[in-house]
Amino acid sequence: MAETKGVLLPAYVVADESGSMGPYRSELGGGVASLCEGLRAEPMIAAKLRLAVLGFSNDVQVRLAVADMRTETTVPEVAIRGVTNYRAVFEDLLQRIPSDVQWLRGEGYKVHRPVVFFLSDGQPTDGTAWRGPHAVLTDRNRTPVAPNIIACGIGDARAQTMVDVATRPEFAFVAKSGADVGRAISEFFHSLTASLVASGEALNSSNPQLVVNRPDQFTMAIDEVGR
Repeated sequence: MAETKGVLLPAYVVADESGSMGPYRSELGGGVASLCEGLRAEPMIAAKLRLAVLGFSNDVQVRLAVADMRTETTVPEVAIRGVTNYRAVFEDLLQRIPSDVQWLRGEGYKVHRPVVFFLSDGQPTDGTAWRGPHAVLTDRNRTPVAPNIIACGIGDARAQTMVDVATRPEFAFVAKSGADVGRAISEFFHSLTASLVASGEALNSSNPQLVVNRPDQFTMAIDEVGR
């Protein structure tokens, strides 16, 4: 039996690129760049991660396919366009994640349960159509490699929606009332980087686990539901 090359955590950053994000394109692009730079600065951690960056609006566009940040030199570029179609996200991930995990296993790695970091500044324009593919994606019986989903809402995104998107209530966050949206985006990427570094460090420990840091300027979405 072939020896495994190691254990990997696939991480997917799914960023809202709809028209309402236009004023914050600089912060969004800067956040993606800082994430990539942060992982490159931690090669021992980056070795245990594979990063993908997806932009969504009417559809999903790949800004960075699953990559080893130790060798990836490009910086993903975001593009502002269209509306906020959540269904497109979960239909895409439902195909993408099992395919990526199968490929990584074929390369000789063991693969931890993937993680998705979801950032949106608005309510889904497709109503409840996203809930069907989301339910299949997160059902570990139907999708054995179902990801953990961390959902962060800014702008007009509602707390209940983030709770519904996240796979656990403690994985759902919303920007504090009155928080500067541009700053909140920057804080999202800062905490995302810290979460991945801490999770990478935990992979080879006796207690490998996903570490999720709450971004500054954000609060637990479950605490805001019903207010």
